[in-house]
Amino acid sequence: MSETEVLPEQKTRVREDVRPKTSHGDGDHERFAHYVDKSKIVDSMVTGTPVTALCGKVWVPSRDPKRYPVCPTCKEIAEARGWKVPAG
Repeated sequence: MSETEVLPEQKTRVREDVRPKTSHGDGDHERFAHYVDKSKIVDSMVTGTPVTALCGKVWVPSRDPKRYPVCPTCKEIAEARGWKVPAG
């Protein structure tokens, strides 16, 4: 003789897109290298976790920042904080 256990009805949940927004959408932020805490850059490149630049841009770093000019907003904020900012 076998027993049958009736399980409660399982509900299906629809997950909204949970990926972080990685661009402001204006395109300008894509043309610059941004300032971010170095320890967060390494972690982001290994884990794929997005970082936030001083200017507010959120993205997962994947390009060589030396190929792009520095974001003027990031540079201004870094200078205001007294960070050492490379000339150029």
